[in-house]
Amino acid sequence: MRGGDKPLYLDPSQPIDRRVEDLLARMTLEEKVGQMCQYSGITMEYERMIREGRIGSLLNVFGADETNRIQRIAVEESRLGIPLIFGLDVLHGYKTIFPIPLGLASTWDPDIVRRAASIAAAEAAADGVHWTFAPMVDIARDPRWGRIAEGAGEDPYLGSAMARAYVEGYQGKSLSDPDTIVACPKHYVAYGGAEGGRDYNTVDISERTLREIYLPPFRAAVKAGAGTLMSAFNDLNGIPASANPHTLRTILRGEWGFEGFVVSDWNAIGELITHGIAGNIYEAAEKALKAGVDMDMQGDVYRRALVQLVREGRIPEGLIDDAVRRILKIKFMLGLFDRPYVDPERAKKIIKCREHLEAALEIARKSIVLLKNDGNLLPLSRDLGSIAVIGPLADDHEAPLGPWSCLGDPKDVVTVLEGIKSKVSPKTKVLYAKGCDIEGSSKEGFDEALRAARESEVVIAVVGESRDMSGEAACRAYLDLPGVQEDLLKALHATGTPIVMVLMNGRPLSISWAAENIPAIIEAWFLGVQAGYAIADVIFGDYNPGGKLPVTFPRTVGQVPIYYNHKNTGRPPLPDVKWTSKYLDIPYTPLFPFGHGLSYTRFEYSGLEISPVEVGANDTVKVRFRVRNVGDREGDEVAQLYIRDPVASVTRPVKELKGFKRVTLKPGEEKTIEFTLMLEDLSFLNSEMKRVVEPGEFRVMVGSSSEDIRLTGSFTVKDYVEFPLM
Repeated sequence: MRGGDKPLYLDPSQPIDRRVEDLLARMTLEEKVGQMCQYSGITMEYERMIREGRIGSLLNVFGADETNRIQRIAVEESRLGIPLIFGLDVLHGYKTIFPIPLGLASTWDPDIVRRAASIAAAEAAADGVHWTFAPMVDIARDPRWGRIAEGAGEDPYLGSAMARAYVEGYQGKSLSDPDTIVACPKHYVAYGGAEGGRDYNTVDISERTLREIYLPPFRAAVKAGAGTLMSAFNDLNGIPASANPHTLRTILRGEWGFEGFVVSDWNAIGELITHGIAGNIYEAAEKALKAGVDMDMQGDVYRRALVQLVREGRIPEGLIDDAVRRILKIKFMLGLFDRPYVDPERAKKIIKCREHLEAALEIARKSIVLLKNDGNLLPLSRDLGSIAVIGPLADDHEAPLGPWSCLGDPKDVVTVLEGIKSKVSPKTKVLYAKGCDIEGSSKEGFDEALRAARESEVVIAVVGESRDMSGEAACRAYLDLPGVQEDLLKALHATGTPIVMVLMNGRPLSISWAAENIPAIIEAWFLGVQAGYAIADVIFGDYNPGGKLPVTFPRTVGQVPIYYNHKNTGRPPLPDVKWTSKYLDIPYTPLFPFGHGLSYTRFEYSGLEISPVEVGANDTVKVRFRVRNVGDREGDEVAQLYIRDPVASVTRPVKELKGFKRVTLKPGEEKTIEFTLMLEDLSFLNSEMKRVVEPGEFRVMVGSSSEDIRLTGSFTVKDYVEFPLM
């Protein structure tokens, strides 16, 4: 800040609200609007605008030296010295890259997710980043949608648990902690419901589906204290999400009491013109601001339109003040006015440090899902005479980083081939052949791969997608293995050599042939920098896989959308009855159900107790049972609790996840697991759109997946209870 006595807003002893109001009172209209503008990268023109107080935030600028340089312009050369907030897409790691979020959700372990987010925050903060555009908490029931890779899958309960964990991990106990960054749950709202699984597409859903399926993870993130939120690209029931007063003002601010600020997605305000609800930038800016979008990401609409709109009386300056007040408050909470710069030496010490890499390995292991293991082919002996490692992803340093891998470096990635070589006995011969590319029709590499397979005792086939086949604008009409990879698998299978198939992918794939013919299948997702070591640990039994699917795998794309918590219909599917809800040409069941995941050991469930069996308006329900490891290896089990309301005033799902717990059990060890159901956990929106619990029976299902139910019981609710509409 240039010249003058030290004003109140620069006094750290003052309460934040007083500092905000003091600063706001000193700002010109142009400076206020500047705080509402975010741009990507840095140019000489942006540096001039920063000096003039016309930019509040930059994204895609990072590095301690560079952020300090730019921050000095804002703090020391602008009239009021308002610091910038630097944002970046830190989704699953900064430079220490963890599994993609769909993989992290496969841990079914919020503590692990919280830890990954905390490490990512510490690394990013040390390098001058204050704000992450994460977590993505969109529910996704359509695996064609590329951004399913960025979220927690199909279930609102699991998604809510993960949303809380991310926010708590990124933000810690206080944003003033220099190891924290502010979270930005996205994309608000229902972006994952895009028609046809096609990114940016229209979403048309009922208010009940919006509130019961798509909103709960956002609500959980807000309750966890998320400082910001990102409005989405999509049209929602005719009103684009970035100009939707119902979701942004009525629900987010009115019903939930959200006090942070809302940033648009990239040029989402400008795209209101393309949507067809605004004829020019002035109408677009007016609709977005009045709906509740506080900051314009890279649209340059607010800068060009808001000042004129205020001066013409179309927008009251009070609306501008409200938005700027929220933005400034986050900057004060982050401590940017008091500590605007970062220490470059800290970044050198903590980024990709040993502790973080060890955590990345542990988290990658926990994200792996064992889909199939016929004949206990896995784990393999490390003393085998020969192993063939085959496939386009076997020695790929890029793919394990996955989409949106921030500043991940392929040089840091351990490939599957490298991981296997690090594990086997010196006497084991490891043969490698790429076989084919991920995409394309060439089979020139088949002969080499088949020779390696015939000369080996086992084949480890590493197949799947490239990293850029998932993520934003990476939607697929087909869910089969790309290119000729399935043909490669069929040729390898014909050699008679046993095959372990390792999948790397950012979405569920329709692998029906493999599921029928390949004895062992590992779902590895994109596991990050330690992928090869984690996968090798599972293959050779140094780690017993315990991950579970957070999303349903279809048999074929024609089943999509397919999800476990569907409605029963009046004619539920019956295999031998034509006039029921099913397909003529394939089974109606999924290839692999939600919650599925195997282990190298076995678990038995027993002793279900439900108390009380008659529940009053002020009661809670305790569900207890025992899980015992009856195998000969230590392992993890994810015990899952589902409920069903079989008779209600509106149709209800066949089952709903309402509790889960990942436990580690030694051979012969038994643990008692207890879940507590609040009455609100049983609530739903009735025909009058009131959130209620109705009297009647509720069924309880406990098991190892949504289909592998081991214990069942029930309880009865005696009273009608109404809850606030949240």
